Amino acid sequence: MRVFLTGATGYVGFAVATALRRAGHDVYGLTRAAAKVPQLARQEIRPVIGDIGDPKSYADTAEECSVLVHAAFESSASAVAKDKTAVDALIETGRRGSQPKTLIFTSGVWVHGDTGGKLVDETNPLDAIKLVAWRPAHEQLVLQAKAVRGLVIRPGCVYGGRGGMTGDWFAAAAAGKAPTVVGSSQNRWAMVHVDDLADAYVRAAESGLAGEVFDVTDRSRATVLEMATAAARAAGFQGELRPVPLGEARRTMGDFADALALDQHVDARKAVRLLGWQPRHGGFVDEADVLYASWKAWRA
Repeated sequence: MRVFLTGATGYVGFAVATALRRAGHDVYGLTRAAAKVPQLARQEIRPVIGDIGDPKSYADTAEECSVLVHAAFESSASAVAKDKTAVDALIETGRRGSQPKTLIFTSGVWVHGDTGGKLVDETNPLDAIKLVAWRPAHEQLVLQAKAVRGLVIRPGCVYGGRGGMTGDWFAAAAAGKAPTVVGSSQNRWAMVHVDDLADAYVRAAESGLAGEVFDVTDRSRATVLEMATAAARAAGFQGELRPVPLGEARRTMGDFADALALDQHVDARKAVRLLGWQPRHGGFVDEADVLYASWKAWRA
């Protein structure tokens, strides 16, 4: 298949683009920076220089592809508007293109909100935290579009390789500081290794399905404190980790603090059932030492 992917040099996007290419697909990856073209070329990904907010920079390429993957993420003030522009543009290519297209939209399990001890899946009503309150509407744009076969993937907290929120723990510990833990510290995040996540995208792209949402998480259930402690020890930090009260964290982090304090239990059995997907990694705590070594090597 010929695949067009936004966010191709981002943390998730690069892993997905690489996995798609390893599966034998012809992958076109959007990047804003010409300096990152070699990074894509090394992985046999065809670079497309452009910006998600400027559809003219990528529409012609997208029209010639049978699968479109929107994996770009921005944290700018205009991020939500640019995401909407990209979604609309990718749907429009389905109307103008010469072949039926699958469009995969990247959302996230934060749209479930705090689930506490309750196990939730794709059938539960959403309760998105403020930081991602816009995402459910964009999910629906993709799922309801008639011009494409719309799919939504909701990754858990992604770890492994070069980045992710767990990378922030490694960075702090490597600098001799305690990793930041917000709230009770006994909360649990829904996690997924970046390579397992990329495999889910490949399977979704090849599935021919339409109108489906997939929560993609592993089965690990370590507390945030257990994971942060494992990260700290792997990076050589032996000090005490003291959780930051949520109210205090909100004053310095804003809405992101609520994401760090989430307690979630998310079921990925739909992806197992319909895509044949299985998480191969056992969890962050058990692999913290090798994950730290990988994170460090990416920065060498």
